[in-house]
Amino acid sequence: MEKYVLPVIVGTLVGFVARIILLRTDFRQYPTYPTGRIIHLSFGFIAAFIGAVAVPSVLESNWAAVTFLGLAATQFREVRKMERETLEIIDNKELVKRGEAFIEGMAQAFEGRNYVVMFSALISTLVAVYNIWLGMVVGLVLVIIVKPRIKGKVLIQMAEISEGKIRFEGPNLFVSDIHIKNVGLVKSRKIIKEKAVGAIITPKNENGIVTLSHLGQRQAMLHHISNVLGSYLDSGEPDLIPLSKRDMEDGRIALFFLPREKDFKQIKEVLKHVPILDSAIRLPRQSDKGKQ
Repeated sequence: MEKYVLPVIVGTLVGFVARIILLRTDFRQYPTYPTGRIIHLSFGFIAAFIGAVAVPSVLESNWAAVTFLGLAATQFREVRKMERETLEIIDNKELVKRGEAFIEGMAQAFEGRNYVVMFSALISTLVAVYNIWLGMVVGLVLVIIVKPRIKGKVLIQMAEISEGKIRFEGPNLFVSDIHIKNVGLVKSRKIIKEKAVGAIITPKNENGIVTLSHLGQRQAMLHHISNVLGSYLDSGEPDLIPLSKRDMEDGRIALFFLPREKDFKQIKEVLKHVPILDSAIRLPRQSDKGKQ
């Protein structure tokens, strides 16, 4: 097995570098810096080592080792569980929550990235057995190719975004022509008139109508706005909580929120980059519904 030591080292390093490339702390501040990053990089190193060691195990017909490695790989499902539990605990203290669907999507992403790392290390080691330098190049090229493809769609690809007018008819709050809720307190109505902003999300097609009707997807929009632009909100203020409502006739989504920064140009830019959640995606246009 001594002849495989260098290829395994190369595969492990390439896989670890791949995890560094795929790891990013963005405006959501997750994973946290530095402790969250240490955890994810540690898991990434383990995934890279498992992928690298799998190659000599197979080439030497060491099936006991292969079985053990397969068992170890299944433990990465615990990564998803760990992330889900951590994010759920954090979400309980958010003024505008991420929501369960958003949390599950983030947890799946972290699990999936470990599998990408494992596969990159495996391919690098396999090539490095025959040529060390080529193995390093192939592994890194694979990561560069895969990275943009593991990113999902964003809102602007599925819908048009426009500003909605905040208005009252008596105590009833509307964003454009879509009713949001009843606001009984005069003080709350005054704050809403001064601080609130509305947005209308118009789906581009039938897929968008069904996908954007998902409550988790709508909550993700509200969370992104409050996370980036702040929120004029505190606990115990139910009248000021951001909400979304759907026009059941045409599928448009109305968003009501109170950002710290009221410039709609900024708000629109934030909404453009809201990720489309995997659990929300529906494709009715691709289904056979008996239409001629």
